[in-house]
Amino acid sequence: MKYIGLPLTFGFTIFGLLNQLTLRKRRAALEGKVVVITGASSGIGEALAHAFYEQGCKVVLAARRKLELERVKQDLMSMKLLNLTDFDHLNVFVQKVYDQCGNIDILINNGGISYRGSILETKLEVDKEIMTVNYFGSVALTKVQGLIAIPDRAAYAASKHALQAFGDSLRSEMHQHNVNVTVVSPGYIKTNISLNALTGSGSQHGAGFTPEYTASKILDGVVQKKNELVVSQFLPNLAIFLRQAAPSLYFWFMYKRAIKTSAEN
Repeated sequence: MKYIGLPLTFGFTIFGLLNQLTLRKRRAALEGKVVVITGASSGIGEALAHAFYEQGCKVVLAARRKLELERVKQDLMSMKLLNLTDFDHLNVFVQKVYDQCGNIDILINNGGISYRGSILETKLEVDKEIMTVNYFGSVALTKVQGLIAIPDRAAYAASKHALQAFGDSLRSEMHQHNVNVTVVSPGYIKTNISLNALTGSGSQHGAGFTPEYTASKILDGVVQKKNELVVSQFLPNLAIFLRQAAPSLYFWFMYKRAIKTSAEN
């Protein structure tokens, strides 16, 4: 038996080495590419800016917060102020990037806003604003709520479900033009906001991956031309699996979570 295991181990090792070599070559091919990143003033967007910049890309940063964007810009190439709700300005923004850089090789729509609140207590204006920013203002990068929906996140989850469906359709239509669409679903990320967030009991919100780790995984997903990429911990991945394989069990857990959340609030 031990002789059977040795060839298998050797085979997996060789496969892993070849995979790493291929990944390095694809990363090297990023040099000189023009990468536009929205929501680049902090968190995943900031980490992505550094990750692509380190690969030799021409990085164009876009965000609403000027001071934070200036901070990120200090060692990066270009900066553009951008409000994803100003649809008329989006075409102007794209044209300016084309005028300065000649083209856009990679567009990462990372800009968005989050929200927590029950459906009955959420005003329609809030739903509209979240859908405007997260869906109409973004078309490529999404989060785990695009794959599952959890209590008190209805408005946010709805915008991400819409973005997931849009990405699927866009991928099919753009394939003939040699344009790849990767829908990324990060779980909990250790941004300043999430680290300081408290639950109803006063305890800190669940831990997550660092923006730098998440950005590295996203970069690899882009160069590997993956259709979908989930960067998440065990529980969100389990929820995604249960939603598909055992929906009744999944909804039972969601019922329990909704009751617990309601009691805490």
